Amino acid sequence: MSRMFVPGPVDVDPDVLEAQAKPMIPHRSKEFDEFFRGTEAKLKKVFLTESRVFQPPATGSGMQEAGIRNLAQKDVLSCVNGAFSERWYKVALSNGKQADRLDAAWGSAILPDQLADALKKKHYEAVTIVHNETSTGVENPLEELAQVVHAVSPDTLILVDAVSSMGGVKIETDAWGLDFVLTSSQKCFAMPPGMSFAAVSDRALKKAETVENRGWYFDLLLLEKHRIKNSTPMTPAISLIWALDAELDKMLAEGMENRYARHIAMAERVQTWAEQHGMPPLAAKSYRSKTVSCIQNLPGIDFADLNAYLMTKDMRMANGYGDLKNKTFRIAHMGETQMHHIDELLEAFETYLQKM
Repeated sequence: MSRMFVPGPVDVDPDVLEAQAKPMIPHRSKEFDEFFRGTEAKLKKVFLTESRVFQPPATGSGMQEAGIRNLAQKDVLSCVNGAFSERWYKVALSNGKQADRLDAAWGSAILPDQLADALKKKHYEAVTIVHNETSTGVENPLEELAQVVHAVSPDTLILVDAVSSMGGVKIETDAWGLDFVLTSSQKCFAMPPGMSFAAVSDRALKKAETVENRGWYFDLLLLEKHRIKNSTPMTPAISLIWALDAELDKMLAEGMENRYARHIAMAERVQTWAEQHGMPPLAAKSYRSKTVSCIQNLPGIDFADLNAYLMTKDMRMANGYGDLKNKTFRIAHMGETQMHHIDELLEAFETYLQKM
């Protein structure tokens, strides 16, 4: 089996792939309702929430749009320190919101003091934060940023993109007072692409009641109306929900604390190895991602050649993203990737370096 060390889509275990082959059932049936209720109950354990987790047939970018359309009538502050946090800002603008940016350099984290200063200057209905910026390998200090919002602007909703971290990094949705936390199926959940999941607080839904032009497909109030009946307004992605159930069982059987520890250990292994070979991660040590390492290509490695070599070993990595292409490369260590997979990759990388 080939092994991908790219930050999504990641490898999917055979049993999860096979789960998709189960026969179709009517999505307006008692059988499906019971199954759908079961997957939400398991998702709540992963999201660490007692409220609700939506399971719409949409990607994470779709849920970025859902958060914007439902939770702000006008004023949004977007924390931008990479490609995907910038995408959320662009989503806000394209939906007609008055969006402001709080910028940090690519490779740097959004810091609590920066956010506090911005919130003191203007009131915002919502602030968007990408927890784990896939393009730069930076993990923003989400708990501390949430504390700032609650202290400085308590009625501002906290919207979190946890696409490349939820399921691999501990995020305490309820304890940290997060209002909207979204993730995607193809990252730490180690499923095929095509689904997203979003935990939504009670106060977020109350806010949505006051917002006009929420749309239909992403209307959180409509999603909630159907969730209560263990359903979705639109036809759900039934095959992917079979896969979700299988993957959630794997995650919970491993134990979430064990899963978090495995991701930390894999990140430390990759990042320490990279530093020892004169290729330090782009992010400062205290803000390095636990799921994807963005490594500075200081030796000037021909990445296409490196990847071509790795593919002869049935492995592949990811180039840098956007302006960081060829200046960095990214090694993902998320989902069902195990430490022995990381060891095999680094051994092959070592062999390639010796041939240079």
